Amino acid sequence: MTRTALVLGSNGGFGGQTALALEGAGWRVNRYQRGTDMALAAHGASVIVNGLNPPAYHNWDQLIPEITGQVLAAARASGAMILMPGNVYPYGMEPGLWNADTPHRPVSRKGRIRAEQERALREAAEAGGPRTLLLRGGDFLLPGAPGNVMNRLILQNLDKGTVTSLGDPQALHAYAYLPDMARAVVRLLDLGDQLPAYADIPFGGHAFTISDLSARISRLTGLPVRTKRFPIWIFTLASPFWELARELREMLYLFSFPHQLDPGPLRQWLPDWQDTDLDEVIARHLRALGITAG
Repeated sequence: MTRTALVLGSNGGFGGQTALALEGAGWRVNRYQRGTDMALAAHGASVIVNGLNPPAYHNWDQLIPEITGQVLAAARASGAMILMPGNVYPYGMEPGLWNADTPHRPVSRKGRIRAEQERALREAAEAGGPRTLLLRGGDFLLPGAPGNVMNRLILQNLDKGTVTSLGDPQALHAYAYLPDMARAVVRLLDLGDQLPAYADIPFGGHAFTISDLSARISRLTGLPVRTKRFPIWIFTLASPFWELARELREMLYLFSFPHQLDPGPLRQWLPDWQDTDLDEVIARHLRALGITAG
């Protein structure tokens, strides 16, 4: 495998962190410029990193299938493998640890869109087309990233001693610390043809409740921290003129339905895998907010 990657969405969280991790491991990274010929840009690449994601879920019904088709065409033309971050939307409210054996039973429109996207990639790979590595993570964690739910909503009032819950503060929720996820990408790509043609691998990352997050922040800072529930009615009121509120509203079930991605499959491929300690991940978020952790 030539160590050249075309990264789509390199200005975003997953794409940006993956580009940095690949470069740090000695890969040649080409950053795709939107609006240019993707197949031409992929020439000579062994991996296409699909980090494209319309902001605020804008026009997913049309744009996600369009992006998927473009990526598949570019992969066929170049012979590159596709690398894509999966999410938990297709699982709906299935019980148990989520992994590749968990049925896709989405309960949201966006879950159905992502399930269809994954189906197209899987069928192409199984028919002898482009290989795909789908690394599936929970909500992204990246200190200082303004678009992430953790920074934009959950920690938005931390300077006032409040952590905001978008649902049941006792519900376990899956998260993926993006620098760790990008490290895992590099190591999985090093496995090359050892991976199946369509590799659906959950990235266990971290799972914690909002109540636990509040307690950890209080312990790390030595300051009192309280948990406050977000007034969900605001999403309904703002939906006609705030796109993110309208689109996020149908995903709020994930903040009350306990869920966790299975960490086992990743460790089968990478037996010595270690995530960054959760306290350190939280401390980095605090420092990005200008709050000192002890």
